[in-house]
Amino acid sequence: MKQEYITYEKALKKAMYLCSKAEKCKFDIRKKLYDWKVNPKEHDKVIKQLENQQFIDEKRYIRFYVKDKFNFNKWGKIKIRMMLFQKQLPKKFINDELCNIKQKDYTETLKNIIAQKDKQLKETDIYKRKNKLLQFATGRGFEPNLILQLLEK
Repeated sequence: MKQEYITYEKALKKAMYLCSKAEKCKFDIRKKLYDWKVNPKEHDKVIKQLENQQFIDEKRYIRFYVKDKFNFNKWGKIKIRMMLFQKQLPKKFINDELCNIKQKDYTETLKNIIAQKDKQLKETDIYKRKNKLLQFATGRGFEPNLILQLLEK
């Protein structure tokens, strides 16, 4: 049985629409093209066209992703970096954007999420409590040394 593929034109149109609604990267679009059953030989052609028309811009995608995940999800740099690496984005762009997060804002965000979590904990043993806060903040992608520094204060 021969595989039925959607046309290049239809795939490009759908991808353009998708990109106009939200920032996407090549990885996201490739996945969509696969899901839409676009001929794999045309994936690169569609992506190239999207880049040429500035529907896709990996640097712009990374900038928005970092800003979003830090400001709204309260993620740390480790988690943000890991998620962007999974999307096979350029390491240099990722590192450049993560450096744009002001250290003061980063530390303040970590303090706030630790304080919020601390209020929710029922644990009375100080060491177990610190361990739970460390695990929580580490899970959010913050650096263990910075977490420990704040927990000591």
